Amino acid sequence: MARKQNDDLLMEDELLAAAFLDEGDAEPSETTQTNQPSEDNWDESEADFPGQLAVDVYETEDELVIKARTAGVDRNDLDVSISDGILTISGTLSSGDDTNIRNWHIQECYWGEFSRTLALPVAVKEDGVKAELKDGVLTITFEKVKQEKATKIPVL
Repeated sequence: MARKQNDDLLMEDELLAAAFLDEGDAEPSETTQTNQPSEDNWDESEADFPGQLAVDVYETEDELVIKARTAGVDRNDLDVSISDGILTISGTLSSGDDTNIRNWHIQECYWGEFSRTLALPVAVKEDGVKAELKDGVLTITFEKVKQEKATKIPVL
């Protein structure tokens, strides 16, 4: 357990704040702030960093499968491409609400552009790929390239 200098146990919110403070900083209780970004940097932070798409990658004997949860994304707003074993999935997640929002109370959902690029862990046939969007899950299936078994070379 983390302790203050006076050996009192830190409360949960103090512990979280303490993780971001150096020893020279003020006490956690003095610097505790809300989780809302300031109005000055709200647009800036959203525009500079597109959201990252979480993926599951696994293989069967014959296929490499990549799944990504893309609930709420229209198939026309998805872009899936592969080049030299590098897969890129990008798109836009729209809230469908274009009203002027004056005051956020809670914002936990990500809306906007997202992107994910990953190197495929095994050799695949790039021309034999299938991509399907069903029930909010994007499934991309590649046929694996059959690897030749090593041939024993006799040394004379």
